[in-house]
Order: sequence, then structure tokens, then C-alpha cells
Amino acid sequence: MKSSIRNMNKQKGFTLIEIAIVLVIIGLLVGGVLQGQELIENSRVKQAVKDMNGTAAAIFAYQDRYGRLPGDDGPAATLTARGASWAAVSAGNANGRLQVAANQTFTGAGEAQEFWQHLKAAGFISGNPADAGLLSLPTNAWGGFMGVTTAAMGGNLTGTKVCLSQVPGSAAISMDGELDDGLGATGRFRATVGASGVNTNPSNAVLAALYSEDNVYTVCYRI
Repeated sequence: MKSSIRNMNKQKGFTLIEIAIVLVIIGLLVGGVLQGQELIENSRVKQAVKDMNGTAAAIFAYQDRYGRLPGDDGPAATLTARGASWAAVSAGNANGRLQVAANQTFTGAGEAQEFWQHLKAAGFISGNPADAGLLSLPTNAWGGFMGVTTAAMGGNLTGTKVCLSQVPGSAAISMDGELDDGLGATGRFRATVGASGVNTNPSNAVLAALYSEDNVYTVCYRI
């Protein structure tokens, strides 16, 4: 009989207090994970905003130093004469205009490759000036590209624009709110609906609806 009582005691389950403690611990862990994810996403947004503003500042600094637009600067002899960092850099056509079509934004074609090469060679952004084509494009915080275009965007936004591909909807909302009016169809910050894992070109079509956190976007900011 005593043996049976001992066996019954050994088979006791968790008490309510023990279960409550476990649930509290699980809740704290889940909350910590969610908070960590939010902090990571916020840091990506801040980095993306910094990259866009930094590129704008780099363009103005380049013009102050050389009196020309990065990407359009040339001829080649003028560039290579500046020093070793310019040895493998391509020249633009020096016609006074940066020329990058919408479908060249994330390919390095047009004068996009030259644009990034010139800023790198001048030391205004980091990277190897000799990188060409897709390799010349910086990557953004979400694994997409940072590009540049002078094509019209979002219906009527002209001028030079810095663009990011593969931006999550929540991040696009935050960036637009920080840099502009929070609406992807108006202002200096415009958006094109993209596809996950695809570097979707910016479009001249006006964004048809408000931002959705379910979508991925290509966003562009006029400098």
C-alpha cells in the first residue's frame, strides 16, 4: 500500500503556479522576439533614409568639386587624370544631363553605372569604383538594389531620383512619412508596387491605392 502511495505522488503534474510561471516566461520570450524584430525593421528604415539623403548630399558635393553631374562627367581622359581611383571608371557623355531610363534603374545601363562609379571614385560613397554593371549598384537594407533614374515617376515626378527596390509595405509607409507626405502617389517620394524578390522598375503610373503592408514596393525620392 505504501508503495502505491509513493507511485501516486511521483505521478503528480505541474501545479497552477508552475504553469503560470512557464506561461509568463513564454510571454516574455515572445515579446522579446517581436520587439527585436521591430527594432531591426526600424534600423533598416533609418539606414534606407540615411542612404537616400546621403546620396543626395553626395551629388551636390560632386557638383561643387567638379562642376559636373556624376554619371555624366567626362571625357575619360579628364577622369583618369584625377588619380588612381579613377583608372577603371567609365565616362559619361558630358552633355550636361544624367540619362537613366526607368528600365535602366536597377541594371547599371544608361549612365547609371557611371553615376555610382563616379561617386565612389570621388570618395563620396563607399565601394569599388571599378565595379561595373549590376555590381556597380549599392544594395539596400532589404537585399534589393539602390538605383537612380531621371525618367518620370508616379505620373509627374521628374528630375533625378534615388530608388530602392524590394521595400516591404510597412517600411515604405515609414519612409514616406519621414521624407515626404506619407502618400505614395504624391510629393517627392513615390512608389510602384513590386514583387517579392524582384527588382521592379519604377513606373510612371500613379500608385492606385494607399500603401498596404501586404505589398512590396519600389520607392523613389527626388533629389
